[in-house]
Amino acid sequence: MGAYILRRLLLIIPTLLGIMIINFSLVQFVPGGPVEQILAQMQGEGDVFESFSGGGNDVGEETFGSDSEYIGARGLDKEFIAELEKQFGLDKPPLERFFMMLWDYMRLDFGESYFRSISVVDLVLEKMPVSISLGLWSTLIAYLISIPLGIRKAVRDGSSFDTWTSGAIIVAYAIPGFLFAILLLVLFAGGSYYQIFPLRGLTSDGFENLSFIGKIADYIWHLILPVTALTISAFATLTLLTKNSFLDEIKKQYVMTARAKGLPESRVLYGHVFRNAMLIVIAGFPAVFIGVFFTGSLIIETIFSLDGLGRMGFEAAVARDYPVIFGTLFMFGLIGLVVGILSDLMYVLVDPRIDFERREG
Repeated sequence: MGAYILRRLLLIIPTLLGIMIINFSLVQFVPGGPVEQILAQMQGEGDVFESFSGGGNDVGEETFGSDSEYIGARGLDKEFIAELEKQFGLDKPPLERFFMMLWDYMRLDFGESYFRSISVVDLVLEKMPVSISLGLWSTLIAYLISIPLGIRKAVRDGSSFDTWTSGAIIVAYAIPGFLFAILLLVLFAGGSYYQIFPLRGLTSDGFENLSFIGKIADYIWHLILPVTALTISAFATLTLLTKNSFLDEIKKQYVMTARAKGLPESRVLYGHVFRNAMLIVIAGFPAVFIGVFFTGSLIIETIFSLDGLGRMGFEAAVARDYPVIFGTLFMFGLIGLVVGILSDLMYVLVDPRIDFERREG
């Protein structure tokens, strides 16, 4: 097992390098870098996308010059443009910038946001409370409901209970999360019906002045709608995975033998079947656990005015905030690769009969 882990660890380096090379190369061909973002705003065009759509094409070439690299640079001093490029580090060739970025990342220096005076690491830490809140509670609720429901569906396979719960799960899975979120806002957040839950934010004004119990109640009050919208489609996969795993195990010979010995059904299910049936679910726990901390849902965060990692990533992409884009890509990519190894180790921990080295041989 040690040799297998070592090989997987060594594979992280070329895999992560490939991810960074591909994304860095793609960014070089995307129009509208950080310099052009600033220039577009200085020209009063709002953002760079408006200039691409033709907002800046109404003025003649004789005024702005035809040799400018940037659409938003028309009419601006070239020395000022060069100073902006130097400020963002874009005055160097792409290859040099790429290797400088990798060298910084090797020293765990992820740089500072172009448009905010804050480091990338501090920015991620600032947004994590929202993402942790959404990820933790939606995951916990999904597991607490899906696993018992999946077991019961397996035990009562083919019954009316199995049929109508499957229908309900499929309908919930088919509803887009953003549409359900809007429905919740309309019904319960001051839309056309009831004003029960708050419309935005993770806490209320004056949260610091509340008692300990009051803070917990206020926190839960703000999370009910976004967590519900985020969780509604999460039941299907986990419930059906649990059900199918139990059905596969229930049909095996050792279960028939245990029942023939007169063991109670509860002991057969939870003493013998559960460990084998839950192998896939339990082995995926490291990925789920890490995902709790770094999962961001752009649409849900936007609808409920929450400032988490999903919204941060979108805003960084729109603003071409390259340190945030590449810094988070590197961090999350590395975490994802390490979690893949942890998932394999969890398989072996749950079922020692699994031998990855023998499978590779």
